[in-house]
Amino acid sequence: MQTASKKVINGWAMYDWANSAYNLVITSTIFPAYYDAITTITDKAGNIISHKIQFAGFSIESASLYNYALAFAYFVIALISPILSSIADYKGNKKAFMQFFCYLGALACCALFWFTKNTLPLGIICCILAAIGYCGSLVFYNAYLPEIAEEKDQDDVSAKGFAYGYIGSVLLQIVCFVFVLKPEWFGIKDAGFAPRLSFLLVGLWWMGFAQITFSRLPKNKANKTQTQHNLIYYGFRELKKVWNQARHLPTLKAFLFAFFFYSMGVQTVMLAATLFGSQVLQMATGKLILCILLIQIVAIAGAYIMAKLSDTFGNFKVLLFVVIIWIGVCIAAYFITSEMQFYVIAGIVGLVMGGIQSLSRSTYSKIMPETRDTASFFSFYDVTEKIAIVIGMFSFGLIQQITGNMRNSVIALIVFFIIGMLFLILIITGKPFKHQPELIMAA
Repeated sequence: MQTASKKVINGWAMYDWANSAYNLVITSTIFPAYYDAITTITDKAGNIISHKIQFAGFSIESASLYNYALAFAYFVIALISPILSSIADYKGNKKAFMQFFCYLGALACCALFWFTKNTLPLGIICCILAAIGYCGSLVFYNAYLPEIAEEKDQDDVSAKGFAYGYIGSVLLQIVCFVFVLKPEWFGIKDAGFAPRLSFLLVGLWWMGFAQITFSRLPKNKANKTQTQHNLIYYGFRELKKVWNQARHLPTLKAFLFAFFFYSMGVQTVMLAATLFGSQVLQMATGKLILCILLIQIVAIAGAYIMAKLSDTFGNFKVLLFVVIIWIGVCIAAYFITSEMQFYVIAGIVGLVMGGIQSLSRSTYSKIMPETRDTASFFSFYDVTEKIAIVIGMFSFGLIQQITGNMRNSVIALIVFFIIGMLFLILIITGKPFKHQPELIMAA
C-alpha cells in the first residue's frame, strides 16, 4: 500500500488535536485539581483536615475513589472493545463507532459543567463515561494507522498525531487556564464556575474539531470473508486468534508483555500526577496547571525526538532507554519534597511521555503481521493497555487507601517498569527469537 494523501494524514492527526484536550484538562489538570478542592475537608482557617469522603455508604480517600472510577472505566472499555472491533471489521464501519464514542465522551465532558460539591455522583459517572468515550474512540482511531500509512512512514505519522494532540490541548488549556486563574477578567465571581466552564469547552472542542477527521478519513471496507457468527462471541474469538498468532511471533509476544507492564506505570503516572502534587506536596492549583502545561509543551518535542532517535537506533533500543528514564522518574518522585523538584521531574516526564506512547503504537503497527482485520489487532493492543491501566490505577489507589500515603503507591509503579524493561532487554538481545531475527530488525 501507499501512504495516504497529506489531507487524509492531517485529518487523522486532527483527532489527536480534538480529543487530547480531554486528556489534558479532564484527566491531568483542571478536573483533578477541582475534584480535590471540592472533596478536601478544611477547618475555618483553611487548614486541611482530611481527604476522606463519603460515597455510596463508604468512607474513602478522595484520590482512591478517583483512581477506582478510572480503573472501572478502563475495565469496561477492555470488555467491550473486542465486541466493537469485531462489528467494525465485519461491517466496515470503524468511522461510525469512532464517532459514537467521540460524542459519548464529549457530551460527558459537557455534563461536568453541573458537577459541584453536592453532585459528587454526577461527577464520578461523567468522569467514567468520558473515559469510556475517549478510550473507545481511540480503538478505531489507532486501527486506521496501518490503513493510511505504509510501514516506513508509520513512526512519523504516529508522532504527528501525538504532536497535533499536544499542540491542540495546550491551546485550549491556556484558554481554560486564564478562566481559572483570572476569573475576574470575565466577571466571574463563583470560583467553581471557571473550572466547570472549562469542562464544557473541552466537550465542544472535542466534538467540533473531530468533524475535520470524520470528513477526511476513508470509510473502510467490510470483511466479506467473515461468517455470520454472534458478534459478541466473534469479538473475543478474534482476540484469541490474535493471541494465537502472537504466540508464534516471539518478538510481538515479548513486546506485548513489555507494553503491558510499562503501560501500568506510564498511564498511572499521567493520570495521578496532579493529585500527587496537590495532596502530597500541597501545591496550589495554579502552579499544578502551569506545571502540567509545561509537560505538554515539552512532550511535543519529545514525540519527534524519539521518532528521530528510532530511525538511528531502532524502536526497541529507544523504548528501553525511555523506560529506564521512567524508572528514574518514579524513584525520584518517591523522595521529592519541594515544588522545584516536582517541576524538574515534570519536565523529564514531558520529554518521554509522548515518545513512549508514539513509539509503542508505531512499533506494534510495524511488527504485527499483515492483515485486513486491523481493528482486531489494535483492539488487542488497546485491551492490553486498558487492563494494564486497570491494574495500575487500582493498585495505586488501593496502596494509598491501605497505607494512607500516596508515596507508597509509587513503589508499585517502579516494579511494573522494571518488568517491562526486562522484556525489552530480551527482545534487543534476541535470546528468545532465534528463528525470527527479521522481526527484530523491523523495529
